[in-house]
Amino acid sequence: MQEQTETIQMREQGDEMEMDLIELMYYFRSKLVWIISAFLIGATAMGLITYFCITPKYEAWSKIYMVSASSDSIVNLTDLNIGDSLSSDYAELLKTRPVFEETIENLKLAYEYDELLDMVDISTVNDTRILQVTVESADPKEAKDIANELADQSVSKLPELMDTSTPNIAEYAILPEEPSSPSYVLNIMAGALIFMLSVMAVLTFHYMTDDTFKSAEDVESAFGIMPLTVIPESDIGELSEKNEKHIRKNSRFKRLMIKAGFKRKAKEEKNRGNKKR
Repeated sequence: MQEQTETIQMREQGDEMEMDLIELMYYFRSKLVWIISAFLIGATAMGLITYFCITPKYEAWSKIYMVSASSDSIVNLTDLNIGDSLSSDYAELLKTRPVFEETIENLKLAYEYDELLDMVDISTVNDTRILQVTVESADPKEAKDIANELADQSVSKLPELMDTSTPNIAEYAILPEEPSSPSYVLNIMAGALIFMLSVMAVLTFHYMTDDTFKSAEDVESAFGIMPLTVIPESDIGELSEKNEKHIRKNSRFKRLMIKAGFKRKAKEEKNRGNKKR
């Protein structure tokens, strides 16, 4: 038996893996109700969490053009080069404390410098000389006001600091109508997939750790021996109770048959006596 077991363990791993994956798929199929339920529960739970527990955020942005002409009507090559090199400088200077503190004072905001800095993103648009000031806030009007105020600050304060020409405001921020985050679709799908995959992982672990034999084929695949018979699984107490009921029923039937036989015999004897008379 030991040699046979060792021979079975030396089978090709490819065949065993293919067989295990197929059996695992059948196992998942038998638990399909659980998997679908996990998907629906995860989607519902994440949808409720997103709706009730996550505050929606709104984004507003203004745009600043970093090139202005040396004269009133002509933009020369020098102006273009200066605007290109100053874009990154303007982006960093707009994040300085004096600019943000004056913005907080003008708009009467209840934020500190670090809090407002976390709400603002200043970046160059696709390697152009255009700066985009993006503000994210739970209040759409607040996001618009901060983006426009920072754009005005870039026009009024930064040219004095850098001793350069005044940039042009290409676009003022407008009031955002739809929240930028969270995304209900992405959150619901993420919650559904995470919960479903978690349940499938638990089912896979249960399948891999379950080493009981469930059929004659399992015994044959493990030991290479086909069992002669299979004893059906049942409760011994239940079987004993059924046997006892069966015996009682048979005994009662036998008593009734014996009693009926005596009655028939007595009736026959009575009829014989009547005939003799």
